[in-house]
Amino acid sequence: QVQLVESGGGLAQSGASLRLSCAASGGTRSRLVMGWFRQAPGKEREFVAAIAWDGRARHADSVKGRFTISGDNAKIRTYLQMNSLKPEDTAVYYCAAGYSSFVGDSPGAYGYWGQGTQVTVSS
Repeated sequence: QVQLVESGGGLAQSGASLRLSCAASGGTRSRLVMGWFRQAPGKEREFVAAIAWDGRARHADSVKGRFTISGDNAKIRTYLQMNSLKPEDTAVYYCAAGYSSFVGDSPGAYGYWGQGTQVTVSS
């Protein structure tokens, strides 16, 4: 029912910044939770950040102080501002969405997924 499209990935130098965006369509806004996960080759998907319809947000310890998730008031789009990028941030970043009263940090909490956008950090 919900379609997600990510954009904003690319190649960046260590210490640089990127901003990812995710646009949602086809669903309702009530109790919508949107999150970001990342997956490097051969590894499981890792929680990055998530935000709920009421503004509640959480970030993984590995990105606190560097990454910030935000959303517009209608929750039709969410952003992930990534600063001070490190080579270990290199991964495919996926937008996820679900309907819940909780801001989940596991992939199973989300029923809808985008196609992913590649982020590569050099050095």
